[in-house]
Amino acid sequence: MSNISLIVFSVSLNALAQIFLKKGMTLVGYVDTDLDSLWGMLPKFINYFIFLGLLCYSISIFSWLIVLSRVDVSFAYPFLSLGYILTTVIAYAYLNEEISYNKVVGISAIVFGTIILGREMI
Repeated sequence: MSNISLIVFSVSLNALAQIFLKKGMTLVGYVDTDLDSLWGMLPKFINYFIFLGLLCYSISIFSWLIVLSRVDVSFAYPFLSLGYILTTVIAYAYLNEEISYNKVVGISAIVFGTIILGREMI
């Protein structure tokens, strides 16, 4: 697997993890930071979506470690910004979240910046 492919794989899994974790937390509901409330809600945190989110996140971390063993962190780290794009698109499609004009402009800036950084590797 090429370095760019591995980076995209890791970032994609991280984005997917965020979607699963959000879906799982919609089942949990509002979480108060009071210790008694947290303790009482603990069983709700054990659900399929949170498990999938943590699994994706764990694989993403492991694959990211492989990335860091191959390329400079100053090259790899900016690609994490692609997660903003993936997360926004998946959240729109799967969680029915809105994509505002400001999000489109911000994501466009992220894409442009990542392309510039990616050209350094080529």
